[in-house]
Amino acid sequence: MIPVLDAQAIREADAYTIAHEPIRSIDLMERAATRCVARILHWHGQGKFGAPSVVAYHIIAGMGNNGGDGLAVARMLQLNGSEVRISRLAHRGSASPDNLENWERASASGIRMDSLSGNEHELTIGGNEIVIDALVGTGLNAPFSGWIIDVIGMINRSERPVISIDMPSGLFAEDNRSNDTDAIIKADLTLALEVPKLAFFLAENDRFVGDVEIVQIGLDAGFIAGLTTDHFLTETLDVIRLLRPRARFAHKGNFGHALIIAGGKGKMGAAVLASKAATRSGAGLVTSHVSSNGAAVLQATVPESMCSVDQGVDRIEDLPSIEPFSAVGIGPGIGTDDATQMVLKRLIQAGSQALVIDADALNILAENPTWQAFLPPGTILTPHPKEFDRFAGSPSGSGFERLERASAMAQRLACVIVLKGAWTAVCDPQGRVHFNPTGNPGMAKGGSGDALTGLLTGLRAQGYGPLEASVLGVYLHGAAGDIAAAELGMDGMTVGDVIDAIPAAWVQLRAASEKSV
Repeated sequence: MIPVLDAQAIREADAYTIAHEPIRSIDLMERAATRCVARILHWHGQGKFGAPSVVAYHIIAGMGNNGGDGLAVARMLQLNGSEVRISRLAHRGSASPDNLENWERASASGIRMDSLSGNEHELTIGGNEIVIDALVGTGLNAPFSGWIIDVIGMINRSERPVISIDMPSGLFAEDNRSNDTDAIIKADLTLALEVPKLAFFLAENDRFVGDVEIVQIGLDAGFIAGLTTDHFLTETLDVIRLLRPRARFAHKGNFGHALIIAGGKGKMGAAVLASKAATRSGAGLVTSHVSSNGAAVLQATVPESMCSVDQGVDRIEDLPSIEPFSAVGIGPGIGTDDATQMVLKRLIQAGSQALVIDADALNILAENPTWQAFLPPGTILTPHPKEFDRFAGSPSGSGFERLERASAMAQRLACVIVLKGAWTAVCDPQGRVHFNPTGNPGMAKGGSGDALTGLLTGLRAQGYGPLEASVLGVYLHGAAGDIAAAELGMDGMTVGDVIDAIPAAWVQLRAASEKSV
């Protein structure tokens, strides 16, 4: 797992590395700049910022160490043969020592350099320039004000590509509820130094952050591992470690029996998608409990799943005996009729099977908040943002606030909350949040959550713990989406395509597991 650190922890990691590597701070800055330049040239060569023949860079540097990084980047880009110029913004009275040193080095190299202040801050961005934002990094603790906002506005209106070093200038590393959104640079690519920042994973900041790439700059890994944080970015190796072997003489009974309770009037597609995904999960057996009108649909579309037929014609009215099942997933397309609500209540009260609760089942719990206290420990809840807000009882003011509430609720209910979206956040009962790196906007289509419910239920049926199943299932779901997008494109891909790609995602993960041995 990659820890997601706050500004203070990052400063501590810098200081520890400088003292114990040991390395001079100016040399650590040089190393960081070298690695950033390698990525800038890589992406430029790939045409990410337009035709690779465009070779002009405009570095917007501040007075602190982030500005020092930018000044070093400018010098290295010039050495590479690129056209470079620097605009340093005097947003504070004096420059840091390493910034001063790199200003002198850049000046000696003959780069065109301008200093802008409150009296003279007219900035021009050339039509062939790529902007390198190195105005300020994680040290910002109050919104920009005054003339700096004018300059940021000029940059954002320039419509030129922007690469931010460490983080977009003006963005706080964590909570931006008190920030001024007009005072934040909008990056196309953020090169995060060593570790990501929490702000990167929140929807309200996407327009500022753009694509994120983590650039390792050699901070002390042991020290970072010992720092306290509740936020982590999942890596492939973390998921590989969760995988269980499939023994040569194993039979279907060794891999659990998943029950999917889904579908209702006009929503049998949800039951089909959840059931199909469950059959791709590795579970030994899958049974789908559907309304009587939906039974023929289910049996025709998912022959791998057995069918349990409800007495309700177009809705779920009764709970089958759950004793044969090792995990139960409920919610996709079931509606919120009174009879269906009672089915969920009886299921929660039974409390003996692993549960995955999604969609309409979450909406039922939102209508009956006192039932939440009776959720069996280890239940997995999979809300999208609006479902979570309904479940929590009120709207969230921001993604940061929603994440805080989801983490607190996971602890209070002793459940795992899978807060779906880009960088899906798996909130565990110990207060930790695990951000998922896979997936793409092509998955933002109706039914995607139904597929995840089926996949998670199948993993729980096999004996994966609630947190293990959530981290593994969300990763596989996103990886399958990435495979589908690579083959079909994000616009035209469907949830069915994602489900069809789950086997390929398993193959990728098992192959990576073999390579890691």
